[in-house]
Amino acid sequence: MKTEKLVEALVADGAAPKRTIPRALAAALAIGGSVSLLVFLVDLGVREDIAHALSTWRFDLKVGLVALALVLAFRLCVALAAPIPSGRPSRLLLPLAALAALAAAIEVATVPSASWGTRLVGSNALVCLAAIPMLSAAPLGVVLLALRSGAPASPALAGAAAGFLAAASGATLYAFHCFDDSPLFVMTWYVLAALPVVGVGAIVGRRLLRW
Repeated sequence: MKTEKLVEALVADGAAPKRTIPRALAAALAIGGSVSLLVFLVDLGVREDIAHALSTWRFDLKVGLVALALVLAFRLCVALAAPIPSGRPSRLLLPLAALAALAAAIEVATVPSASWGTRLVGSNALVCLAAIPMLSAAPLGVVLLALRSGAPASPALAGAAAGFLAAASGATLYAFHCFDDSPLFVMTWYVLAALPVVGVGAIVGRRLLRW
C-alpha cells in the first residue's frame, strides 16, 4: 500500500467513530427509552392532573431541567467517547447548573422560608429514589453497548456519562408522574436518584469500554 493510501485509511478510521457514535447513541437511547416507557406506563403512569400541571411554571421548569439534562448528557457521552476529547467536556454541564441555580433562586424568592423544608422533602421522595433508577436500567445497558463503538480516553468517565444520560432519560419520564414540582425537590431527590446510576455506569464502563 502506498503511503498516501495508508494515511487516508488511518484518517478514515479515526473519523468514523465521530460520525457513528451520535447515531449509535441515539438508536440506543430510543431502544432503551422505549423499554422504559413501557415500564413507566405499566407501573407508574402519567399523573392525573397533567392538564393542570402543564399550565404551571414549576412543572414546566421541572420538565425543562430534565430535558436539558438529557440533551447535555448526550453531548457529554459523544465528547467522552473520543480518544482525545476536544476542550473540557465538563463545561457542557454549565447551562444545566445555571438553570438549576436560577430555578432554586426563583423558588426561595417566591415562597415563605417556612415552607422551604416541606417543598424540599415533598410527598414521594422514596418513590423518586426507586423509580428513576428503575427507568434508567434499560437505557444504561444499551448506551454502554453503543459506547463500545468509540475509544474513550477514560472508560470510567465515559461510563459515568452513560449513567448520567440513562438517569436523565429515566428522570424525564418520571417527571410526568411525579407530583412534586418544586425546584428544591427536583434538585435534591432527582440528583440523589441519579447518583447510583452514574456510579454503576462508571464501574461497568471501566471494564466494558476499555480498548
